[in-house]
Amino acid sequence: MKKLLLGDEAIALGAIHAGLSGVYAYPGTPSTEITEFIQANEIARERGLHSRWCTNEKTAMEAALGMSYMGKRALVCMKHVGLNVCADPFVNSGMTGVNGGVVVLVADDPSMHSSQDEQDSRFYGKFALIPTFEPSSQQEAYDMMAVAFEYSEQQCLPVLMRVTTRMAHSRAVVVVKEEAAAEKPMNYDSVAANWVLLPANARRRNDKVTAQQAQLEADACASPFNRYQRPRASEDTAPASRYPLGVIASGIAYNYVAEAASRLDGAEASFPILKISQYPLPKALVRRMLEECERVLVVEEGQPFIEEQVRGVFESQNIQGRLTGELPRTGELTPDCVGEALGISSHRAVTPQIVVPRPPALCQGCGHRDVYTALNQVLTEFQNPRVFGDIGCYTLGFLPPYKAIHSCVDMGASITMAKGAADAGQWPAVAVIGDSTFTHSGMTGLLDAVNENADITVIISDNLTTAMTGGQDSAGTNKFEAICLGLGVDPAHVRVVVPLPKNMPEITNIIREEINYHGVSVIIPRRECIQTFKRHAKEKKA
Repeated sequence: MKKLLLGDEAIALGAIHAGLSGVYAYPGTPSTEITEFIQANEIARERGLHSRWCTNEKTAMEAALGMSYMGKRALVCMKHVGLNVCADPFVNSGMTGVNGGVVVLVADDPSMHSSQDEQDSRFYGKFALIPTFEPSSQQEAYDMMAVAFEYSEQQCLPVLMRVTTRMAHSRAVVVVKEEAAAEKPMNYDSVAANWVLLPANARRRNDKVTAQQAQLEADACASPFNRYQRPRASEDTAPASRYPLGVIASGIAYNYVAEAASRLDGAEASFPILKISQYPLPKALVRRMLEECERVLVVEEGQPFIEEQVRGVFESQNIQGRLTGELPRTGELTPDCVGEALGISSHRAVTPQIVVPRPPALCQGCGHRDVYTALNQVLTEFQNPRVFGDIGCYTLGFLPPYKAIHSCVDMGASITMAKGAADAGQWPAVAVIGDSTFTHSGMTGLLDAVNENADITVIISDNLTTAMTGGQDSAGTNKFEAICLGLGVDPAHVRVVVPLPKNMPEITNIIREEINYHGVSVIIPRRECIQTFKRHAKEKKA
């Protein structure tokens, strides 16, 4: 059967067809569509596969480990910065091992289309001593899921699967199975001592996992996803002399090499290509290329992960790539820049710029607009106010016309940064955080602030959804007042407002009062996201 699928959809369907029992995720571009596909899939619904959103990536990873402990297969999905959030259970999952297969799907975002950095998740796989898969096409993404789950159970290790934005959000025809494999039955084969990381147990597991690395590398060398391709004329015989050039290409970058090479006369590359889609680095295949080629160009999306290892292991001076300037050091690769590095003309046509790009803006009718309007109005009354922002749609308040926030670092940082600024003597110190981000990683910061009675004002701008990633459920909806009271905020200083222009006098008065209160105060402006409001209105009408 053939289907036209996004890379994310191919991953999701591959997991379902591999006998998945649950997906655990926090929405984050470009990984969000994986969980959404599973939530809407008929097979997943019939089987009752777990597919609700988690509060954050750490809770997602830990819940997946719990499902694995009981012998069932679990998928964990996140974007690259989410892997930082779940780093503790992720790295330790290599020490515990798995019972049912666990695949940790991480979507990296080169060029930072919707992210704070260009972090390359392959380093995490190497750091945690677990195998890593990196599909080069939607078909491979689908096929790899079954292989990854089987390999996870064979090696008793989780598997990291890394994709990038272009792979996640581009479509291709994928040949898929007619039927899904059955879910794994529950079993009690987990060895308790493996999962209790007391030092004695952890040392034993560390020795075992370290000893496994040689087998993981041998498996990578033999993997059908890694292959050494000579030019067709010399496929079966060793070359009489060394090739002038060899190319190592990984993941989606392999397609850029293939596209650039297709521009050659005869549409055939005149150089060997080593395609890498399974790690640890298959050193035997790399050694073969270095022996047969005078110089090697490493083409990989993200940071110079392969390039640095090849340079370090083989000490060759003829390794080129991002570190040597043949390819851009930052940002996404393209077939054109790869072609230029290969000495192949790109035939790019120079076209005039007919559309001037414009920065993103808060939607017309968005409640965040009224929050920033009121906040800016009040803050003119104070000297050197500082507003600490967070990750979400409301980060756009940094841009004109509001220019309302002074920082945005990571999920949940607004509250703890405001507290740190207040510790330094800053007043007023205001934190602006969204509803989903607050439950993701803002609650612990608020507890710190309460424990020291920090002189800060926290604005939890509640639009009743996780708006930035498309309107997924928010974990704390209708619970924020209770959460704040439970964390110890004085009930007199937990205030709820409706951010509408007609309510501006009330909102500004409350903001002014709470800033002038020298302790922890929380203001919750609550109005549904305009996009989900329109969607719900349309559904109601239908």
